Amino acid sequence: MRGNPEAHELIAATSLAETLARLAEEPGVWTPIAGGTELMVAHAAGRLSAQKLMSLSTVPELSFVKVDAHSVSIGGGTTFGQIRRHATIASDFPLLAQAAGWIGSIANQNRATLAGNIVNGSPAADAPPALLVYDAEIELISQRGSRRIPYADFHLGYKQSVLERDELVLALHLPSRFENHVRYLRKVGTRNAMAITKVALAATALIAEGRVTEIRLAAASLADRPLRLTATEAVLFNKTLSRGIRAAARTALLNEVRPIDDIRSTTMYRSHVAANLLDEFLDALEHKQAAELIA
Repeated sequence: MRGNPEAHELIAATSLAETLARLAEEPGVWTPIAGGTELMVAHAAGRLSAQKLMSLSTVPELSFVKVDAHSVSIGGGTTFGQIRRHATIASDFPLLAQAAGWIGSIANQNRATLAGNIVNGSPAADAPPALLVYDAEIELISQRGSRRIPYADFHLGYKQSVLERDELVLALHLPSRFENHVRYLRKVGTRNAMAITKVALAATALIAEGRVTEIRLAAASLADRPLRLTATEAVLFNKTLSRGIRAAARTALLNEVRPIDDIRSTTMYRSHVAANLLDEFLDALEHKQAAELIA
């Protein structure tokens, strides 16, 4: 069943103040639309239930990248093309730049926005694992004011989040302190490009005096939401990597993830591949550990 354009109303907001005013006056009535790459797919399939849509592509206050000595702030309306091409993001947060290059085609990357990728709430979304391992904070704004929370606390379940009906994602804030970390991101899909994730794993870790002094692991398509693997991290934290510790971490990951069977893959496949991706990251971390011990 095809979507009917006459069943929807679309307006273009001209400012952040106008957008927030409409959301406050009629909370839940207007659905903000950023790049629209997901909503238009739903519309074409006749699955778009929202009747009133408000385009944010004409709201300049939502599209920015601000760099200071301690962090990088990325506006919710910033496209993945802009993220992929930004020099500071590429150098300081290469995992996010890499993920930006996975978002569909170049045309998709020039339309799809960071906030849209997050608010859509897909467990397979490309940006969230990188944001999680970079300890990002998400800033939400409404006429009532703004609030910043850890991005790890944003998703509550499948397509569920803490975002209130009168709120927008204003920005993501990433602390600039990962220069010396071992960083890892890998996506497994049907193709190298323009494919939805079957499994993805992101990681950052710091080795000092032969021990894992910091570690963050995050995954896509392994639960009902983008997932921070805190139980697996706990097994590795403050440990010297060994065969036993690595085996324990693999077991912890397999116990922590909750993948599903769907048209793209199976529970068994996703679990097995996720554990192999963890092994691959730990290989790189162990190599760094050996170099530290020699030095």
